[in-house]
Amino acid sequence: MKGGGFKVKGRELTLLLIVLACTTIIMLSWERTPLLSASLPANDPLQTYSEISLNLTDMEEKDKVFTEAGEDHTAENPPSLREAGDPNQNVEQSLNLTSQGVAEGGQEDENTPEVGDKQEKLPNLIDMEEKDKLFTEAGEDQTAEKPPISREAEGDPNQNVEQSLNMTLQGAAEGQQNDENTPEVGDKQVCNYAKGKWVVDDSLPLYSGFDCKQWLAPGWACRLMQRTEFSYEKLRWQPKDCTMERFNGDEFLKRMRGKTLAFVGDSLGRQQFQSLMCMITGGLERNDVLDVGSEYGLAVPENGRPDGWAYRFPTTNTTVLYYWSSCLSDVERIDPKDPNSHYAMHLDRPPAFLRENLHRIHVLVLNTGHHWNRGKLSANRWVMHVGGVKNTNKRLSTMGDLKNFTIHSIVSWVNSQLPENPQLQAFYRSISPRHFSGGEWNTGGSCDSTIPMSIGKEVADEESKDYSAWHAVQGTGVKILDITSSSKLRDEGHISRYSLTAKRGMQDCLHWCLPGVPDSWNEILFAQIK
Repeated sequence: MKGGGFKVKGRELTLLLIVLACTTIIMLSWERTPLLSASLPANDPLQTYSEISLNLTDMEEKDKVFTEAGEDHTAENPPSLREAGDPNQNVEQSLNLTSQGVAEGGQEDENTPEVGDKQEKLPNLIDMEEKDKLFTEAGEDQTAEKPPISREAEGDPNQNVEQSLNMTLQGAAEGQQNDENTPEVGDKQVCNYAKGKWVVDDSLPLYSGFDCKQWLAPGWACRLMQRTEFSYEKLRWQPKDCTMERFNGDEFLKRMRGKTLAFVGDSLGRQQFQSLMCMITGGLERNDVLDVGSEYGLAVPENGRPDGWAYRFPTTNTTVLYYWSSCLSDVERIDPKDPNSHYAMHLDRPPAFLRENLHRIHVLVLNTGHHWNRGKLSANRWVMHVGGVKNTNKRLSTMGDLKNFTIHSIVSWVNSQLPENPQLQAFYRSISPRHFSGGEWNTGGSCDSTIPMSIGKEVADEESKDYSAWHAVQGTGVKILDITSSSKLRDEGHISRYSLTAKRGMQDCLHWCLPGVPDSWNEILFAQIK
């Protein structure tokens, strides 16, 4: 009996061991079979470099609808924004540059897509170049900016260039939690002042083109020219989804009590500056307004034009100034001892004027775009530098790339200064469009239209047509003052054939009659000043 019991237990133990062995074999086989992985839900795949490159190429093709040639004020025509070379290689280089900045961004960056996000497309210089062809132009000539204190490059020059490129675009990609350009979920919709229409307003203009001679250059006062049609003065910009505060000179001075507003940019920035001075004063003579240019180093040189102007309204201690910096770059003589020396144009450095005076400014309006032309820069003897050395980097080989890099650089720098300058409201104004038809400024191009809104009166776009400016401010505390699309509808508002200084057969389809379109830019600016 006892022996039989041991036999039963032995059989049970043997069966148990067999079952365990079979189970182990089945489990091992199950791990190796594709059936298991097929039964699990698939994750969104990461895009490969080749896939992203294809996406970028598609984006470039879609954006060619707004491509135009730039203006050249020298005998040399502006070069193509895309120079010879393998386009795939250009895309790949741009991808390597910008994707590094995105990858290095903080974990809390609201603008950095998460892994697997298929809707976000990485920004790149090539894409911006294509979208930006619309308004790559040349502007008026000027004397070189004051040379700041010289800086010498340290270490490997090529490494410095790479670091500068990466740091600039990394700063644009990282952003801030308190990004004013990206409202948090639940916030009230911020007014999109760029979206709206032009309406007739018989209360305009805010000043007379016959007056305001204290501030307005005669070459921009079309009332003093042979032009006979002035309906362009009666149009006001009306945003679509919000009510824009009407401009009032007294209210402006009250809001800007004890503060300084600075325009820094090219000749279109100077037009906006003169427009604002006329709007504040109503075009009337103001003998109480003080010229304080010397406080900002803006003294008038002998037989020359100053680098800018600065005026103060003593009743409210409000200062309005303009500083000429056509490319928003630091410019200095390569050889300070040689008066015939070329100038180093540092694309990754802000103008010395801003470095020295930013702490004194409360509202800053930047712009560039009309001087990014090889002929113009060559005539000025400006040699482009990045990282303290002459630029030889193939990533910055086209004027589109160079301009986009500089815009990102200046916006990134201003953004980095905001914590130390909490008083500062910074705006980057998008580019002012040109309306040459049938040629360029020196080849018979014209803008003869005198009929307001002949090419449309409404803008429905959600994003700016100045993609470079729009992209540069994303993730920063710098706001875009978007005037591009609204101004594009105003082909009748240019000085045209009536310029006091133009040679026969030449028209100015770049600058605007004043009063006119730039007044609307200042109304949009006024509505956003705190």
